[in-house]
Amino acid sequence: MALSLRCFLDQLRQRGNLWSVAKPVDPRFELGAIVKKTRGATPILFKQVVGYNMPVAAGVVGSRELLALSMGVQKDQLMTRIVEAITNPGTTRSVATAPAQENVLTKDIDLMKLLPVPTFHEKDSAPFITAAVLMVKDPMDGRRFTSIRRMQLNGPNCLSIVIESPGLLSQYEQLERQGKPLEVALIIGVHPVITLSSQLPTQTFGLDKMAVASALAGEPIRMVNCIEVDLEVPADAEIVLEGRILPKVRKSEGPFGELFDYYGPQTMQPVVEISTVTFRYNPIFQVIFPSSYEHKMTGALMRETILFNHVRHVVPTVKSVNVTMAGGGRCHAIISIKKTVEGQGKQAIFAAFAANKDIKHVLVVDDDVDIFEPEDVEWAIASRVQADQGVIIVPGGQGTPLEPSHVIRGVSAKMGIDATCPLSEKQRFERARIPGYDHINLDDYLTLER
Repeated sequence: MALSLRCFLDQLRQRGNLWSVAKPVDPRFELGAIVKKTRGATPILFKQVVGYNMPVAAGVVGSRELLALSMGVQKDQLMTRIVEAITNPGTTRSVATAPAQENVLTKDIDLMKLLPVPTFHEKDSAPFITAAVLMVKDPMDGRRFTSIRRMQLNGPNCLSIVIESPGLLSQYEQLERQGKPLEVALIIGVHPVITLSSQLPTQTFGLDKMAVASALAGEPIRMVNCIEVDLEVPADAEIVLEGRILPKVRKSEGPFGELFDYYGPQTMQPVVEISTVTFRYNPIFQVIFPSSYEHKMTGALMRETILFNHVRHVVPTVKSVNVTMAGGGRCHAIISIKKTVEGQGKQAIFAAFAANKDIKHVLVVDDDVDIFEPEDVEWAIASRVQADQGVIIVPGGQGTPLEPSHVIRGVSAKMGIDATCPLSEKQRFERARIPGYDHINLDDYLTLER
């Protein structure tokens, strides 16, 4: 089976999980408003985008259920599958011809006319490409690097790109000092495993993310050489933009409605010059609405995996981890442990802070709490926490540059809440239950009275 966006959409369609919008939709605000209403958690295919002859897909990786489906596993097996893929990466397979290159443009490129790039928010400086997987190759050792970067559409073949990622920035600055451009490929419209693997921290694992994607999928990702730049890209992608990040060139980028529903400021950023565009017959453009579940989910899953393994080194009885959507998929972590020794709750808090600088608030609960159910989590805080004993505050730590209160101060205070029960008082905190009926299905009992 081809590992492509359109094959996954077909899978969703057959299961009755794909929604469509048949009426014409304006790419300026209207398309984004519809996706925002669904929180980016519902797969939608926009069939008519005003001014363009290209459908748009959104919400494709906006839930755990969707990502699990893309890998052929159950939702509760996601972390296990990710750990296995990191531990035992697969291999990619090179091919000579590819659907991604059924059409080739090298002249008169005008992305503004070709691609239905949305403008999402009122004060956004321009239309933004938000779902492109950026592919580069390390000039020293040839290793591939992928990530998702937002890109501001500046003109027919010109994009501004934010490259704050340490590995990417290092490669670009190294070449810039020599007056050389950095070759890139921007891949739009891919299978969910490629989107997910692109969020794996390169500095932590140093892996080929396409090999990890192959392991997630359970089969090799097909790769093809680009037409002009010296890079390989997924052969079954919908659209590929080939180009170069120019040295010593900057253009203003932003404002842009970002991760936490605030506008990121206008800054000067490097520029990508696109020289070749390839695409499938009847290509599908893919978008990720900023601040949506789709924006946060893939990064949150990777952070959960890393966090779980980091905490397990000091608290072996850790049960599960939830990096929440409301916390931007990076700032808030809820950790469930089976407490066996006093102090493990606080130890898990410290381990979480050490695992990822972006984590701002950590809550540790006992394993009888459903960490994916907000009311159960709030119940644990209300009934098991005394602030003078269970709350830890660490001032002056690192934080995520996407969180505005950190940006203002330059550092971030951290807070941990230990909501675990004292072991000596375990019986007092036993939850009242009805034996045999914990998972009762009301549909088996209730009918509407008429």
